[in-house]
Order: sequence, then C-alpha cells, then structure tokens
Amino acid sequence: MAATNRRKLGDLLKEYNLITDEQLQQALAEQRRKGERLGQALVRLGFVTPQMINEVLEFQLGIPTISLLHYQLNPEVFKLLPENLCRRHKCLPVKRVGNRLTVAMADPLNLLALDDIKMATNLEIDQAIVAEEELDQVFEKIYGLNEDQEADIKRLEVEANRTEEESAIIDLGELERITAVGDAPIIRVVNTILQQGAKEGASDIHVEPQEGGVRVRFRCDGILRDVLTLPKASHPALLSRIKLLAKMNIAEKRLPQDGRIQTKLGDKMIDLRVSTLPAIHGEKCVIRLLDKSNVLFDLRQLGFQEETLKRYEMLVRNPYGMVLITGPTGSGKTTTLYASINEINTPEKNIVTIEDPVEYVLDGVNQVQVNMRAGLDFASGLRSVLRQDPDVILVGEIRDRETAEIGVRAATTGHLVFSTLHTNDAAGSVNRLIDMGVEPFLVASSLVGVVAQRLVRRVCANCKRPYTPEPGSAERIYLGVPDDAPLTLFRGRGCMACNNTGYRKRVAIHEVLTITSAQRKLIMERASADAIAAQAIRDGMIPISQDGLNKVRQGLTTVQEILRVAYVNE
Repeated sequence: MAATNRRKLGDLLKEYNLITDEQLQQALAEQRRKGERLGQALVRLGFVTPQMINEVLEFQLGIPTISLLHYQLNPEVFKLLPENLCRRHKCLPVKRVGNRLTVAMADPLNLLALDDIKMATNLEIDQAIVAEEELDQVFEKIYGLNEDQEADIKRLEVEANRTEEESAIIDLGELERITAVGDAPIIRVVNTILQQGAKEGASDIHVEPQEGGVRVRFRCDGILRDVLTLPKASHPALLSRIKLLAKMNIAEKRLPQDGRIQTKLGDKMIDLRVSTLPAIHGEKCVIRLLDKSNVLFDLRQLGFQEETLKRYEMLVRNPYGMVLITGPTGSGKTTTLYASINEINTPEKNIVTIEDPVEYVLDGVNQVQVNMRAGLDFASGLRSVLRQDPDVILVGEIRDRETAEIGVRAATTGHLVFSTLHTNDAAGSVNRLIDMGVEPFLVASSLVGVVAQRLVRRVCANCKRPYTPEPGSAERIYLGVPDDAPLTLFRGRGCMACNNTGYRKRVAIHEVLTITSAQRKLIMERASADAIAAQAIRDGMIPISQDGLNKVRQGLTTVQEILRVAYVNE
C-alpha cells in the first residue's frame, strides 16, 4: 500500500478545484451528522459526481476502477476476509498474486478499512475502486441475506415455534395486527423475498415446505435455483402473510387458492399472481412476477430472424383467418400475441381480447377477463365478443372443442383470430384442432399460419468469450461442420452478473408455418403432423431447431441450450 494512497479525498478534490473549502466543510458536517462516507456526502449534496471522484483517484493515485460484474470471483480469494468486515467497510478481495491482495473498495481512502484488511490478511493491499451499488449486488449473490435479514429469520423462528393451536391464532388475529404495525420479522422477510425476486428478474418464486424447512427458489431465465431455506416453524406465518397480501382466505389450508398482488418495487410496477396448493408438508406457494415495465410489444425485438419475421408479418396483416402461437408454458406466447396485436392496433380496427388472466393492459384494445365463477369462460365469452362487431379477436387459449369450433368459424366469417395452443411444433397444432373435433375442411379453410416458439438462454454479454469446438464435439455434429473446418462460437465464462452460469436473459427461437394450398390438401386428407411439417419445409419454413442453430452461429446462445429446449422430442 503506497504512502501516497493515505492522502485525504477532500484535499485531492480541492487540489483539482472540484470543490471549495466551504463545500468540503459542509460535506464533513453532513458526514458527521449522518455517519456516511465523505464521498457519499459530496455526491448527495451535488458538489461532485461519482465519476469525478473515481477519475481523481485513478489519475492522482493510480487506483484503478473495476467492475465486479466482469470478474469471475474465486471463493478462495473473497473468503480471505470475513463477511462482516466486507459489509462494514464496503470492500471485497478479488485477486491474489503472491503476497499481494487486490481489494475492491467503495472508499479506497478509508484508512481504518485498509488497516483492518491488512491486519486480517497479513498481506500487502492494492486498492481498486468499485461502485457501492455493484458491491451490494455482489454481496447479495455470494453472501445471501444481510445480518438484519438473518436476524429477522431467527426472530421469526422463535415467534412461529408454537403449537398448531397457537399458530392458528397467529394466522387469524395477531398476523393482521402486526401487518398494520408493519414491523414484524415476517413482513420484512416476505418483502425481502419479493424484492430480491424482482431485482434478479425472476419469473416465478416458489415457496415449498419440506420436512426440514421451507425452501425458497427463483426461476430465472427458465431455470429454477435455490435461494434461501427458512425455518419450518415459519411456514404458517409466511403463507398467511402472502395470502393476506393477495386477498386470499388465510384460514383455508385444504383447498388450492389463487390471488393477486399489485405493487411497486423501486421504479417498477410488478403484478404478482399467487397460487397455493396443499402438499404433504403444508401449502406450497408459487408467485408469478409480471414486470409491467419490461414488456416488449415490438415484433422486431422478439428475436425473429429477418426472413422469419417477414413471413410472420404477412400472417399478422391478413384481413381474416386464424393465427396460432404454440409452445410450452413459459415460452413467451403471450408476449408474441400482444406484440402482434400492437402491430395492427389502429383506430380503424375494433380489437377485442378474452384472456385468463389479462396480463398487460393495451391502449385502444377491449380486454375481457375470464370469470369461471360467474360462468364467463372462453367459449361463452367468445360468443359474446362476436356480437361486438370485432375486426380482430384474441382468445387467450383454445382449451376445448367448443372454443376451437367458435374460433374457427369466426376466422372463416371475416375475422382475424389470434390464439394459443400447447403443442410441440407448428404442424402439430393442425392435428390438435382436428383431435378436438373440428372438421378438417374447417381447419384447412380457416387456418392461415402457426408460430411455434421456445425461449433459450442468451450467452452472458459480460463474460462472453470466443472458442473453437474440439473435433467430434456436439457443436460440430449438430452444426454439421467438419472437424478440419474453422469454427468459432461463443460461450459465457461465468461471472457475478449471470450467477456464474454463463447465461443471462433469454431470446426466442421460432418456426413460422404459413399454410399453402399443398398443406391445405394434406389437412383435408388428415395427413400426419410429420407430413405437414415436411411440406412446410419444402414451402420455405425454417424449422425451430435450425433457427436455434442459426442463433448459435450468431453468438446469441449455445448448442447445449438448443439441445435442451428444441431437440427434446427428436
């Protein structure tokens, strides 16, 4: 640690004429009053920006600025300092070479922190500057809950560790009282789980009672991972708090329930759909997070290849007929439907949707919510919609013969109908409609096109690296590239930004089947899905697996992801 690094931040900023002595004294007074770092006080008062401070430290003292999101952190290195010291001084060891340790610090001129680090490690210290927000994000990933949150869980265990009879009293009486107070550990624990799920971009939060505890998992980019284990005794209070927020019956534990929470987390509007299910160890709860600020309503942002996009845009602009979107649950079908509606949404068109549930509100579109208790299902709702003079109809899902028949007849009488089906590929949707009882001649005359899609994980942009696949590797086999031919692909090395998975966010892969006269003839003959798919490929359809491999060549994803998602049934 160089002696020049022991200079004070205020003196350096004055030396560069970035602040006056009066401003420094004002910031020092604020620092003493609020117990914050001098740099924080200067930035909060608007005298300097974080970038100005970093530039002075870097140019004057040679302290580099780093981003931890680009680091592949080694647990053996960051464990050189205890967690409480790292959290207290806002620092983290990131690299060790011999007896020198590089430590990322929010305040690299904190002399007390530097002395504590040197005493704890007995190594020579090289400082590096890192944003405090980035450090907090990394702490959450490598340490999990902070000390206050862990204390809440411990208090929660003590409070909830009572008999079954007492737990029922807590559910119905005390929980409502502490909810009003807002200072119970259970409230802060639930808030922490929801906030962390939203921050990490989770699509679902699973709260699962096990024999030895309550497991909390997040589904991020389509993959479930363990996040937290809570005491088993906390389960009744935890579920009651969630049910209370979702306006569900907290006394009913024997039947499945559904609820909804609308909340604002930071600057994001989040819609939470809550579902409970009785299991042998207690009620399992799944919370689906719909981030209304992160919705893509533009077809050009959904990952369509240029040629595939042109084919789909032609389908969307048909004056009448049925367009189906197929794929498993969680494959982005609703997003594609909304983007399709948004593409043709003009004042001249009357667009009516019937959905279960209405996930996002679209301006200028008449959206209807299915209400099974009131007798409003897809079929009855669709009949009513047809009496509303619609030009375009969106049916959330075709689940039964009645809905399928009404939708098909609407498509043959001058309406453009969009809907979804759960089939493995585009051609399979034709057979599914026929299996539901729709006559082949009606399917052939009404259906204008089908899109099959999946979501695959993107290679993390932070740690993306090129590599050359080995001879005989899966990459060369599935891409059809000989062992002696040059081939450069990309994969993620693993970093804090992607939880060391090498993947971050997702991209869609598609196949767009446009119904031709040759395919209509096959439909009338009740041909197999394989025969229809083969004819569609001859007519120019790019199979979903091939679309995925094209995205591998572009460096967007990996062969392993395509094998995981698109080759399941081959």
